Amino acid sequence: MTHNQSEQTIFQILHNMDKFTNQLIIKWNKDFNEGLGISHVLTLGYLSKTKYARPSEIANVLGLKPPTVTTLTEKLVKKGFVERLYDDTDRRIIHIKITDSGREILKRANESGQVLRREMFMKLNEKERDELLRLYRKLNNSE
Repeated sequence: MTHNQSEQTIFQILHNMDKFTNQLIIKWNKDFNEGLGISHVLTLGYLSKTKYARPSEIANVLGLKPPTVTTLTEKLVKKGFVERLYDDTDRRIIHIKITDSGREILKRANESGQVLRREMFMKLNEKERDELLRLYRKLNNSE
């Protein structure tokens, strides 16, 4: 295989990975239908693992811009999925905390995503799924 063919193959792999991911996101948005996007769910997921977090921390961990986190947080507050906590010593410091409603919607979002992924991967036979798992482990250096 020539260098150009190799580059073209890699491009095709990346293109198809992106296409698959985009199809998953679009289908999940249609199926979940709660008015929340993936970034909202990722934010709730992060907050469920921490006691609370500052918006700047959320932005840093999730690779989002601070204004995006502000917009996401505002929507999550309005829906009652998170609450703002103000620091007792400095009211300018705000922490975001997930609520019980937020934990419940996160659970439902994760369940919806699992069902969708299961459906998508069932298009592959068992041998193909085993091979895909082997390849992902290799790419993640865990094999």
